[in-house]
Amino acid sequence: MAQALREQGRVLGDAEILGAAEQLRSELVGSGPLEPLLADESVTDVLVSAPDRVWVDRGGGLELAPVSFPDVRAVRRLAQRLATVAGRRLDDARPWVDARLPDGTRLHAVLPPVAVGCTCLSLRVVRPRAFTLEELTAAGTVPPGGDRVLRALLRARLSFLVSGGTGTGKTTLLSALLGLVGPDERIVLAEDSAELRPDHPHVVRLETRPANQEGAGLVTLEDLVRQALRMRPDRLVVGEVRGPEVVHLLAALNTGHEGGCGTVHANAAADVPARLEALGTAAGLDRAALHSQLAAALSVVLHLVRDRTGRRRIAEVHVLERDPSGLVRTVPALRWGAQAFVAERGWERLRELLHGEGLAERTPEGEAQR
Repeated sequence: MAQALREQGRVLGDAEILGAAEQLRSELVGSGPLEPLLADESVTDVLVSAPDRVWVDRGGGLELAPVSFPDVRAVRRLAQRLATVAGRRLDDARPWVDARLPDGTRLHAVLPPVAVGCTCLSLRVVRPRAFTLEELTAAGTVPPGGDRVLRALLRARLSFLVSGGTGTGKTTLLSALLGLVGPDERIVLAEDSAELRPDHPHVVRLETRPANQEGAGLVTLEDLVRQALRMRPDRLVVGEVRGPEVVHLLAALNTGHEGGCGTVHANAAADVPARLEALGTAAGLDRAALHSQLAAALSVVLHLVRDRTGRRRIAEVHVLERDPSGLVRTVPALRWGAQAFVAERGWERLRELLHGEGLAERTPEGEAQR
């Protein structure tokens, strides 16, 4: 590069040459203008909707980043190169891609004309180190004292789901909770995209695989759950329950695999049974059978939201119970409070489930306000 610059008659110092070399490297093998954003440890998401519209999320909502691309062609080139790095195809015949980069970053891209005007690029950064429960409490995701309930939940080996919308921190919370599992237990993860990174000495990670261009080699999440059951898991974890795998997961949690968990998209904790019912019905399980398995398999739902300031927090904790018709519903046990969890009518049931784990003699703040 120095020789090429000299031949152009330019006189540059070492700093300028190193800067030009770094810029060239990021354009050829890096992330181009997005490189400094992805290197920022506070950034969780990078979204490109136009050459001059690059947005980032640092945990407080989306904000416009001070970077841009030369033109729409530069955005397309970057998206196609990242797809190639991930071993996927992205062109006019296959105008979208959902993949994981070698460093764990989740990539999604859509090319024009499906994406109107410019290639849309979404990058979700997966940090190599999981947050601890103490860090989540300090950040406000868990209310003061709420970590006692979550620790008791893990010690009691209750099966649970973490629910919430996209970007509410479901994976982050689940990773932190799995880090509390005893070191003598074996955790087997089944994920569509490997994002869970619990700080635990014995973790087996399984990831789905798409079919190749000939249509062969497909490995689904349903396949992974079946294989995980044969790997002697002490804790079976499904990264995101969103398909037929719900049938095998519920069956596993009904056959001695205590303490299983996973995440699910839902608008509220009360909507989780309906969400699982829809997934189970699509997989061929009738309504009555699904609710019977659900009642015996799951005990608790932790629901996350993002408030108007962009802060992620545990909005509510529900327990599951069967109504007189035999269907499963959720009952509020705890809700978010600025000083501590506030007890709801399901708290007594949750305390019974956690009996012997250090909570039986203590009650969350505000129980008298029920």
